Amino acid sequence: MWVARRCMSLIARRGICSKNKVADKTTHTKLIPGQYGLFYQPQGSLPKLEFRYLNCTCCWRSRIPVAGFETLNDTLSPSTTPCDDKSLDAYYTSAQRDVILQLLNNAAESELAAVKLLRGRKSVNIVEYRTRNGPFKNLESVINVPLLKHKSAVIVFNSILNPPEKKEKRKVKIQLAKFIRPEVERTWLEDANSIVSIVCGVNKIAWAHVDRGMNVLEWKHEDCHNFLKGTYMASAYLDDISSVVSHLPSADFFVVEKTSISLQNTALYPVMAHMRTVEAMLFALLEPCYTQPDITAPPKVLNMMRTAVGRHFGLMVGESRTSGAQAVQRMMTESVTQKIPRVTFPHNLLVKYRNLFQMGGRRRGEDLCDAMLQAVAFYELLGESS
Repeated sequence: MWVARRCMSLIARRGICSKNKVADKTTHTKLIPGQYGLFYQPQGSLPKLEFRYLNCTCCWRSRIPVAGFETLNDTLSPSTTPCDDKSLDAYYTSAQRDVILQLLNNAAESELAAVKLLRGRKSVNIVEYRTRNGPFKNLESVINVPLLKHKSAVIVFNSILNPPEKKEKRKVKIQLAKFIRPEVERTWLEDANSIVSIVCGVNKIAWAHVDRGMNVLEWKHEDCHNFLKGTYMASAYLDDISSVVSHLPSADFFVVEKTSISLQNTALYPVMAHMRTVEAMLFALLEPCYTQPDITAPPKVLNMMRTAVGRHFGLMVGESRTSGAQAVQRMMTESVTQKIPRVTFPHNLLVKYRNLFQMGGRRRGEDLCDAMLQAVAFYELLGESS
């Protein structure tokens, strides 16, 4: 490349010299074949050691020594990558070969995908290849797998022998006290025998009665026909919410979900007004009325942030919370299959709600899911922060 660029510059100089020296045309000399120039090579000399010359045919002042093509090619061709016929097995010891073949012959597709360069189609090809042809007998046979050639196979082998260190994700510890309002002394929360977790929807109110041993005592939802209708008549709301409160079981605390609706979305103002109205009425109806206020008694009704429950179960995507139906369905399955389940459901509730949380269903009981997840998160967060 340098030679080509130099030739172009000399050609340009030739045009300049011809303009400046019109009177000296008789002295212009051309390259004599076989005497000077890029292709000059005296007989009996070694081509790799012989210099050639480029000369300006106009003024003859520039006489630049350049290497021959043989020397240039030797310089550009890397001599550090010899083309040998060694097999891949020759680069590894017998112990290393055993480790590599052990993983390639026995690992499942998910395990192979964890190896560098094997994510995606390559891991599938390895499984399909050894299913058709049997286990790999040597490292050289690995390059017969589609999409795996010599260079990529070496990277895979080295990654198996020297796997990268896995960095454990640091779990953010959620403190329950930060997400419970109003503030309550920890001892009161720990002494609670049972709670009723309450979640308000757009046309339902759901609740889950769970004790300290994570046993579900009651789990229901009730329709509220006057929600989000008309001009939010206080009397209509009061009738629906009073009906729900009359059916709630007694407990040490009533935990009401606190939604986090963005104020920037003006389209959700009606929903936010609805939620705050229901929340305020629940607080007013569930909080006991004392003739003489007891300062030492804790509040009976608490708020718990919806986002805290979502983070505890890994349901948050950015600032939005996804459905918890699968998490609840998994808890219900574990209640039957595991000796010590996370949550114990009574048989009648399992039969009643077993098909309610299936994926793709029209009515998946999101309000029931949220009430149950809130109760479970309350006890688990309380235990983690102790």
